[in-house]
Amino acid sequence: MWYSILHYFQTLENRPLERMAFLVGGLLIFWIIEGAIPLLPMRYKKTKLRHAGVNFFFTVIHLIIHTFLAIFIVLLSDWCMDQQFGLVYWLGAGVGLTLFIGVMALDFSSWLVHVIMHKNKFLWRFHLIHHSDTNVDVSTGLRHHPGDSLLRGIFFMLLILVSGAPMYAVMVYQTLVVLATAFTHANMRLPKKLDNLLSYVLISPNMHKVHHHWKQPYTDSNYGAVFSIWDRFLGTFSKLDVDQIKYGLDRHYPADKDEDILLLLKKPFGKLDS
Repeated sequence: MWYSILHYFQTLENRPLERMAFLVGGLLIFWIIEGAIPLLPMRYKKTKLRHAGVNFFFTVIHLIIHTFLAIFIVLLSDWCMDQQFGLVYWLGAGVGLTLFIGVMALDFSSWLVHVIMHKNKFLWRFHLIHHSDTNVDVSTGLRHHPGDSLLRGIFFMLLILVSGAPMYAVMVYQTLVVLATAFTHANMRLPKKLDNLLSYVLISPNMHKVHHHWKQPYTDSNYGAVFSIWDRFLGTFSKLDVDQIKYGLDRHYPADKDEDILLLLKKPFGKLDS
């Protein structure tokens, strides 16, 4: 059974329609759930569908970039295997430990690049496009400027190199992060006790919504993608009652322009609003 599962993920990169099914399926499921049990009232500029259209535009660009990067990801993972390079090979890890190390290393890459984009003024210009959304819902998850998407891919490959993650670990993590991104951004209300319990292991919806609060220090916290271990143990975890959360940014980008695609694309290269 386990061999069949690992073989499935080992070769999943060669089946783009199945990979797309995880993405689209996750979005649709949480789109329905957030409609049934909304967390916060959304004030869309026009309609939820138009808002989603803007975010899906960036999602398509993100997917195109990462489809191109996938060529290098496969080559790098195969090179690590051929050269026995990376933690999993140096430790002589078995299949289970290899999967654990690979998934956790790649999740650390998501946390690390996220922190760096918040701390570096130049990189923040690209990442703020994600934070400029004043109506965070399931469609916000892959709202990334192309520069943001490219940087994420570079860090992803860096941690493949360090960990030596084989393709089955890479694809397991990419499937997890796609589903987690839809889950954590969805505008859905979970029981507070359940959300809090989940946050001890996973990035829960309420935990991630704190990251989208418009003011620091909350914006600069809860950076994780799938697992909450990095925020909890590296000092970047914070709490805020969800009823106090306001989405968007308190500076740098006008709230009334958060659905202006052309401005969103150009903003990193122009003057930031104070």
